Amino acid sequence: MRKKLEGNGIWESSRMMLPEHKVAINEQEQALRQRQRIELDEQEWENISRFVMESLQQRHPIAIRLFHPLEELSVIGVVDRVDQLKGRFMVDGEWFSIRDIEGASIEEE
Repeated sequence: MRKKLEGNGIWESSRMMLPEHKVAINEQEQALRQRQRIELDEQEWENISRFVMESLQQRHPIAIRLFHPLEELSVIGVVDRVDQLKGRFMVDGEWFSIRDIEGASIEEE
């Protein structure tokens, strides 16, 4: 059995953490988990554009991967509208930013 006064014993049993330290640690862990935005090349943008237009014109369901700093985000549905002036598209009545697109594929029905 280890005695309380051996080594760092007295301090080991009396450790405490200030609320400010806990907040700082949580913020640091969250910053480490954040995803980085990926850059798509011209060919990938052409494929995404083709999938979006096919979904819009032929009413095919599409799966679009979107950037989100903390999680992987996917939108699955039919593209209802594309607003190139504002840089956004609508899927099932909800608007999303075109610049957040990381990938797309046509869903099999």
